[in-house]
Amino acid sequence: MKADLSNIKNIIFDLGRVLLNLDFDASIKAFKKLGSDGEVLDHKNAYADPIFYNLEVGKITPAEFRSGIRKLLQNEQLTGQQIDEAWYAMILDIPAHRVKKVQELSKKYKVYLFSNTNQIHIDRLLAEFKEDHGIDFPSLFTRAYYSHEIHDRKPEVSSYEKVIKLSGVNPEETLFIDDLEKNIDAAQKAGLKTFWLRNGMEMTELF
Repeated sequence: MKADLSNIKNIIFDLGRVLLNLDFDASIKAFKKLGSDGEVLDHKNAYADPIFYNLEVGKITPAEFRSGIRKLLQNEQLTGQQIDEAWYAMILDIPAHRVKKVQELSKKYKVYLFSNTNQIHIDRLLAEFKEDHGIDFPSLFTRAYYSHEIHDRKPEVSSYEKVIKLSGVNPEETLFIDDLEKNIDAAQKAGLKTFWLRNGMEMTELF
């Protein structure tokens, strides 16, 4: 299936599972090893504690997050590095063929990124991306928007409205690509054109 690019001048990509490979279970397993009894971070309630949301919208600092994780896991002996490693375990890689596709698209369209993420993840991801690909990750985009920086997150319609305002794009000329249906629905309410990248689809095959 191809994305409809008629009258499109801008493309906004989600990060996780669109450009970046993720394994949410890896962090759940890693946190359990650090002290969780399984109820806090089981598959049904994973990341439901407000501490994860607060980090993602920049309401708390990484240091406050680590302190909260120690309480959540009932293990005050955990080091910041142990917590960061467990939290980052879900982050895998951004394959070269996706990087190449974004670079190709940026020659014809204004390409943006809008991701629900956090300071701990993005700082390390940016460093690893440069090491892996030899270029700065932000250089792929006209602009990148992260939830912890704009203090709002998907699927809140207000988060899309912020990105539209900050970027200055015309929503009717802008395609938003995400892997979650609820994020797609909210983007449509904000006036954006959308493509839902369902499970098993590959971003590079849309164009």
